[in-house]
Amino acid sequence: MRPTASILHSLNLPSRDAYDLPASHKRFADGGQYRIEIPSCEGPRAMETVIAAAREHAVTVHRVSQGSGVMLQTDDEIQRMVALGRDQGIEVCLFVGPRANWDVGVQAASAAGRVVGSSLRGVDQLAYGIEDVCHAAALGIRSVLVADVGQLMVLGQMKRSGDLPPDFVLKSSVTVAAANPATARVLEDLGATSINLPVDLSLPQIAAIRQAIDAAIDFYIEAPDDFGGTVRHYESAVLVRIAAPIYLKFGLRNAPGIYPSGQHLESTVLALSRERVRRAAIGLGLLRRYAPDAVASPLAMRV
Repeated sequence: MRPTASILHSLNLPSRDAYDLPASHKRFADGGQYRIEIPSCEGPRAMETVIAAAREHAVTVHRVSQGSGVMLQTDDEIQRMVALGRDQGIEVCLFVGPRANWDVGVQAASAAGRVVGSSLRGVDQLAYGIEDVCHAAALGIRSVLVADVGQLMVLGQMKRSGDLPPDFVLKSSVTVAAANPATARVLEDLGATSINLPVDLSLPQIAAIRQAIDAAIDFYIEAPDDFGGTVRHYESAVLVRIAAPIYLKFGLRNAPGIYPSGQHLESTVLALSRERVRRAAIGLGLLRRYAPDAVASPLAMRV
């Protein structure tokens, strides 16, 4: 049997974590090293709040992502988000499909089974999830957040066959644990164009994953409490250097859960949206201090 390092090298995978933290020379198509994402942007009112706060804090927001899902917004709300994105040059990414942890199954509610929480249970849910994407696409959405590996495979094939636009963004959820280069490669091969990494990976681990994939990396600079609540603002400059092209995501620690969102939580959602942008301004201040030459993408260039 060949040595493990030889096997990994034959698959164009690194044989160890990148402890030397090599610089990434990969870029977004527009030449940018990084973009800013504000997650948990639950609807048009939240997006308007993000835009206003971004203007106040001089933050360029490239992407907003939403967690409650396509199925829990009205067509009018989705179209308003599409229009705001078009006017502001911001990518609008919506979560898709039903999910196991909102369903009747018991495993997703168990301590050991929560890992399946965002997956799709059975063919019916898989079909509903695909229909969710098709419906969003018909309303003008060109970016979705996918948390089921099988659904990602189907959507990737739909892009190749022309059932979805060729520039359609398939963003894998942080709940799909791309914790090593091989797993990240699998997601990329299935069609992921933007890959969320676990929030607690070390810098050498992230650098090794970057060596194995070309897709954009999404990474929480500040993570919600239910994903660990990590606050890694001081690492922003190194992350841009070793993991470009990268979306720097600014979640919010010490914040209540809001999924599924709705008008009953609107005041909380808007307050959280404002604070996420403020946190992004703080993170960008540190990035500029430690990496003044880091290049951000211009707006309205998604891929």
